Amino acid sequence: MAEPTYDPKDVGLHNLQPAPGSRKPRKRVGRGHGSGMGKTAGRGQDGYGSRSGAKDRQRFEGGQMPLHMRMRKLRGPHMKKSMPFEMFRTHTQGVNIQMLERRFESGADVTLDALKSAGLAKAKDVPVKILAKGSITKPLNVHAHKFSAAAKEAIEAAGGTCTIVE
Repeated sequence: MAEPTYDPKDVGLHNLQPAPGSRKPRKRVGRGHGSGMGKTAGRGQDGYGSRSGAKDRQRFEGGQMPLHMRMRKLRGPHMKKSMPFEMFRTHTQGVNIQMLERRFESGADVTLDALKSAGLAKAKDVPVKILAKGSITKPLNVHAHKFSAAAKEAIEAAGGTCTIVE
């Protein structure tokens, strides 16, 4: 490492100064043609930015419709202008095994009609899926379009059967 070219004893507040060329005098605008910043003083010929009191705020685009206002609005699957998500949605109505436990007697046949009459699968033409929330102790013969793996295991562990309806 090179030795300093100054005597450390000579450095003090009395002789500190900025590096040469690091400080420039401020630009004096609007002081005649010869200054290079005369007449319109760097503000341009016309428009909002040339006025006194004009705020050059963030995202301002000179009066053009700003990008954040040009972007698509109304996001979400239920909005008309957004991407149609309906074709990707899986329509099933879930019925938990705890509801089967509450509403059906031991050894009962739980068919789609029985679910509808019990008020569990009300929607017409929508497949029924049996889900595993809760617990089941009664042996039931359950007929549905789909079963979750945990629900099927719980029903069969209680001595019931799971039948898939087409």
